[in-house]
Amino acid sequence: MRHEPVGRGNRPTRRAVFRTVAGVAAAGVVGGFAWERFGHGDGDGGDTGADGTGSGASARINGPHTFERLSGPDRTVVRAGDGGTLATFTDGARTVVLTGPSRTFGEPRTTEAKLTTDAWVRVLPHAWQRGMEKSAWFTPWFRKTLGDRSPDVFAVAFQYSSAGAPDKRNGDGVRYAGTAHFGPRNAAVNNPLDFAYHDEQSDFYDYLGVEWTFPDGTRVQPEKARYGDVDCSGFQRLVWGYRMGIPLHNTNTRGTGLPRRAFAIAAYGPGRTVIPDTGRQPTDLDALQPGDLVFFAIIKDRPDFIDHCGMYMGLDDRGRHRFYSSRSAANGPTMGDLSGRSLLDGTDFYARGFRAARRL
Repeated sequence: MRHEPVGRGNRPTRRAVFRTVAGVAAAGVVGGFAWERFGHGDGDGGDTGADGTGSGASARINGPHTFERLSGPDRTVVRAGDGGTLATFTDGARTVVLTGPSRTFGEPRTTEAKLTTDAWVRVLPHAWQRGMEKSAWFTPWFRKTLGDRSPDVFAVAFQYSSAGAPDKRNGDGVRYAGTAHFGPRNAAVNNPLDFAYHDEQSDFYDYLGVEWTFPDGTRVQPEKARYGDVDCSGFQRLVWGYRMGIPLHNTNTRGTGLPRRAFAIAAYGPGRTVIPDTGRQPTDLDALQPGDLVFFAIIKDRPDFIDHCGMYMGLDDRGRHRFYSSRSAANGPTMGDLSGRSLLDGTDFYARGFRAARRL
């Protein structure tokens, strides 16, 4: 069997060619939230079709654009002729958020909440720097990407939902997507709602069931008992690294790309910090944008230690800041509320443990 990663910077031992796959179904609902205060993401409303190819969307993609510099963090915001936000590029980060057709994400098994958003999260080929919109590559890349409806980061992430995502395999039979579980049953814990009920230590290559060679030459073998499993940081490495192409490394120290553990990603990961860790729950969440990695200290006897991470999605239908992460109680990736609500604001379990955010 041959195997290769999607992005650069990771060297596998075998190769495989990946097929383009469809993402999570889009509901086509108008009215997703805007991530920039100065303009709604989808000003054309009903003129924009579910595939983003309506006359209003075409005019926005091909019409005149203006560029505005904002701070906190430093970023370049692209606006359409009507003033609506088209995209946000953050200095030092590869994550870009673009406006697209609204989609609704839900997980009825674990929560009644739903999240409707017009944010499409994608990854730049290199970190953004001020003035890059003047580069020769930018205009053709931007117009093409703004109209791209292939799976973005959110759609890819939901290809692993513990609610029952269908399997996807490449031409060589490697299952690269489908329902992911958190880890093997931990015999020492009896309560299935305990965050330690399923064991941690499952990385992206365990889910895939393939051996892997990192850029430093370190070769790792998957554990058969962990096939199909990813813990919280392993899930982010699966989505952002293996699928979206951000480099990975195999330690918890400084290095190129995503380190292994949540605390190391928070401290040493690529991109930039948008909410610093002060040891307390942040109350000002204005700096967050969809796709940001969020970090938590949830071990009772280690209140200052980051040991969980997730992906920020935005405001749900109740106006709450919701995230998506691989967790034990749901036994895999979830936006749900089993054994703690997936919220950053308020006084629930994870909200109290919320500490920091990073934009890759």
